[in-house]
Amino acid sequence: MREPWRGLLALGLLACSAFSLSAVNPFAGQQAPLDPCYDDTGAARRCIPEFINAAFGKEVSVSSVCGRPPSRSCSVVERGDDRPSVRTLNSALNLTCWQSENFNTSPHNVTLTLSLGKKFEITYVSLQFCSPRPESLAIYKSMDYGKTWMPYQFYSSQCRRMYNRPNRATITKQNEQEAVCTDSHTELHSLSGGLIAFSTLDGRPSGKDFDSSPVLQDWVTVTDIRVVFKDEPVAVPSTMATYFYAVGDFQVGGRCKCNGHASRCMKDKEGKLVCDCKHNTEGPECDRCKPFHYDRPWQRASAREANECLPCNCNLHARRCRFNMELYKLSGRKSGGVCMNCRHNTAGRHCHYCKEGYYRDMARSITHRRACKACDCHPVGAAGKTCNQTTGQCPCKDGVTGITCNRCAKGYQQSRSPVAPCIKIPVVNPTTAVSSTEEPADCDSYCKPVKGNLKINMKKYCKKDYAVQVNVLDMETMGDWAKFSVNIVSVYKSRGEPLKRGDNVLWVHMKDLACKCPKIQIGKRFLVMGGSEGGVTAGVGPGAGPGNGSTNQVTGAERVGLVADKNSLVIQWRDVWARRLRKFQRKEKKGKCGKA
Repeated sequence: MREPWRGLLALGLLACSAFSLSAVNPFAGQQAPLDPCYDDTGAARRCIPEFINAAFGKEVSVSSVCGRPPSRSCSVVERGDDRPSVRTLNSALNLTCWQSENFNTSPHNVTLTLSLGKKFEITYVSLQFCSPRPESLAIYKSMDYGKTWMPYQFYSSQCRRMYNRPNRATITKQNEQEAVCTDSHTELHSLSGGLIAFSTLDGRPSGKDFDSSPVLQDWVTVTDIRVVFKDEPVAVPSTMATYFYAVGDFQVGGRCKCNGHASRCMKDKEGKLVCDCKHNTEGPECDRCKPFHYDRPWQRASAREANECLPCNCNLHARRCRFNMELYKLSGRKSGGVCMNCRHNTAGRHCHYCKEGYYRDMARSITHRRACKACDCHPVGAAGKTCNQTTGQCPCKDGVTGITCNRCAKGYQQSRSPVAPCIKIPVVNPTTAVSSTEEPADCDSYCKPVKGNLKINMKKYCKKDYAVQVNVLDMETMGDWAKFSVNIVSVYKSRGEPLKRGDNVLWVHMKDLACKCPKIQIGKRFLVMGGSEGGVTAGVGPGAGPGNGSTNQVTGAERVGLVADKNSLVIQWRDVWARRLRKFQRKEKKGKCGKA
């Protein structure tokens, strides 16, 4: 059964029930400078923990102890009277030692197992013996806290027979991470005491350029060390009554593995040994970048370059980022961070431009949380919702203008169509618009009957065939006529066929429209009063012209609806007229129009 032992025994006795690792820390004087991870200017530089005996104060698990049950001391010399006696070791260091059980023949596979509690980069492993050094021993290492083991070094006078390896094999760059066997420990063999020291980098070709050798960096990385004593059964020398192993000192020289990003190790809240990481790194060995510091890949620090982890550039609009190797290579190995979940209506690898539907407010810095403003493109006038991200200009439909496409351009007027909300205003020559038989000298004389007479009264109301309030929606030309799409808001008078509220058509001859009598604008409301005072068109087909009819609507193959001409009253609507027109309605019903 393997049991852990630690602590020191008094009186310098041969201790078989406990194994001391060192009374003092032999590296206590080798103190590293205080956190040398940054220079005087604040620039990052490589830093490493102090070199220590990693085995100091640690428990060693052993597979064999002397005594049944284990005792504080065991006899190593039996007297003739069978009385046990105890003696101290003949050791210059006067060490207190662990001793295995006594054997009449040499024992097999006695093991010592040391757990360092964390990954270390070790330089050597040494064993100080209180007994004769074994003929063969193997050192194993684990990098995963004892889950798996790999050979580290073999010692034997018969390497081929004991470990199936040649004696003192040549180490090349191709086998730098292979354990070798040597008989060097037998050259100064003594009956009692002696030291076996294994240097992890001795003879390794890449040891001179350790920073550039991931193979050797992996080779020296250790979490646990196991030493296995393995001798063949032989007759015990006559000078000894029993055979045993005894070790007084077990040292593992190295540094806490922090990959050049910490100057010390300390215990966390759970009591585990971890690196005090700097350079924006984290993890037990500073072996990864902190969150949001993924602008370049994690790397071990070297004497030439600290390789600190750099934060992603997200212009204060993201809390998370990821690393992209392809982008990193394309940037000349300078930047590979990609921001995730950009906020504040931003987008892009660095949240450096505005997302679709928003544009930059140049009065604010890109880092401002309101650096992006909504495009607010007009739902009808704009050809899309995405505006220019620098100017905010929305893509306008033909004939539409404005930064949000909210008005008609010069030379265009509003239509009713959502596809073409603004259409060109027709250009009509008043001279050519009038028929040759009725060609007026000019618009002033042609429109004279109504010029300066755009007021409403009871007399005018009574003379008209209809009086309506309309909202002018759209216009198109049909030959010599302008066809206005209107919506009748209110009907105040309708002589003949009744007029109803809702969509209707208002026809105006192009000669009247050209001379602006009447003057009509798209998108505005008008009071339209037309009828019996000359020029009311009673159209019967596409060729119908001015006549003397008295109907209030045009009917025919192509024109159905209201007609207005130079004699009609077409005035932009005022809300105060509603009350006056209702008053005219009441008077008309009482028969007062005949007296007007």
